[in-house]
Amino acid sequence: MTTAVSPRPRRFGPLRDKHSRPYLITAGMSMMGDNIEHVITYWVLWQTFHSPWLVGFQVISHWLPFLLFSVVFGGLAEKYDCRRIIQIAQGLFALVSLGWGLLFLTGTLEMWSACVLLVLHGCAGALWGPAEQLMLHDFAEPRELPSAVRLNATFKSLGVLAGPVVGSALLLLLGPTWGIFANILFYLPMTLLMARTPFTGHSRSGLVMRERVSILDTPRVIRSVADDKVLVGMIALAGLIAVCVGSSLTVAMPNFADTLGAGDEDGLGYGLLLFANGIGGVIGGFLLEATGLIKADVKAAIVAAVMFGLTSLIVATTSHYGIALAALVLGGIANLAATSVGQAIVQLRAPADRRGRVVGVYGMVGSGMRTGNGITIAWLGALVGVSGAVAVGGIGLMVGAVLIAVLTGLQTARGRRA
Repeated sequence: MTTAVSPRPRRFGPLRDKHSRPYLITAGMSMMGDNIEHVITYWVLWQTFHSPWLVGFQVISHWLPFLLFSVVFGGLAEKYDCRRIIQIAQGLFALVSLGWGLLFLTGTLEMWSACVLLVLHGCAGALWGPAEQLMLHDFAEPRELPSAVRLNATFKSLGVLAGPVVGSALLLLLGPTWGIFANILFYLPMTLLMARTPFTGHSRSGLVMRERVSILDTPRVIRSVADDKVLVGMIALAGLIAVCVGSSLTVAMPNFADTLGAGDEDGLGYGLLLFANGIGGVIGGFLLEATGLIKADVKAAIVAAVMFGLTSLIVATTSHYGIALAALVLGGIANLAATSVGQAIVQLRAPADRRGRVVGVYGMVGSGMRTGNGITIAWLGALVGVSGAVAVGGIGLMVGAVLIAVLTGLQTARGRRA
């Protein structure tokens, strides 16, 4: 199934709209809060426990809720007002930051309590995802949906970019305790915006699911899109990126900082490494939107995925801080290109009456499979070190992306012969 889209959509069109503009900005602020929390808590957890297993659990706990509940949450987004779902998710984010702050303040941080908060944070992200994507369909006209998806990813990358800077500044100026308390404020703008916007996630389509939401929807939704080879290819590539690299670069950054001689107590060298990865995503997003250099097709997504694997390998194996910074910038561009192209294709090709659940499948694979990345980095990290585990993942991504390209080419050739 193909959705008709104007070949010449307005550049930066969603930023010109009075409703979608604040939505994109507040989404970036929430993502910044997400990353500020990661910067502060990952630093504290590494300095407190120095546990490769906990590093792996940070990935598992963040993404396992996507794997288990993305389709269910997608069904909820189809059935209920997406504004209220987003408000609940933002409130849960803020509650987790409050919990971290109280544990730091009272000196009662233990491994089990850290694990509980990490899981709750992951649940908040999984709940936010499908509702957020359905809101884009309300804000953007069909011809501007690819632009809306790209800009949404770009503003989130701005959050990833600003998160390490602001997080490092909060660590330096306020310390981890009051820094994480201050982080609660970054979730408020989107929460308040959802009380003002007239869009519900269903206003444009007029479709609201009447069926009962069930975790058993997952196999049925997957079967319903199995004949769309392009959509399946994008879902498979998203899963490959998730399981091979996923969030391992972020959670392993304190280890990279130590290895590269940037593990200073004030966290500035560590924050700069995170900043490099974030700015790559921002550059990639604006290049896609402003120039149209990269087409929204399978080939572009696969090439970008290969580049992301290569740069991840370089970061994990280099001993030069400057090379690591450059590779992180290029990797951020490649990652943004691969994921935004895949997300746009899935959004456009998903059937309107199952869009939330199809987006949930994409989130289940593209985000939930990062759970496997957590298992990998924990297991391999204990055997060959965290850097070695990231290097193996980068190689796996390159090989797997090439394999998907070969299989996709064979399927296309068979389709033409048929």
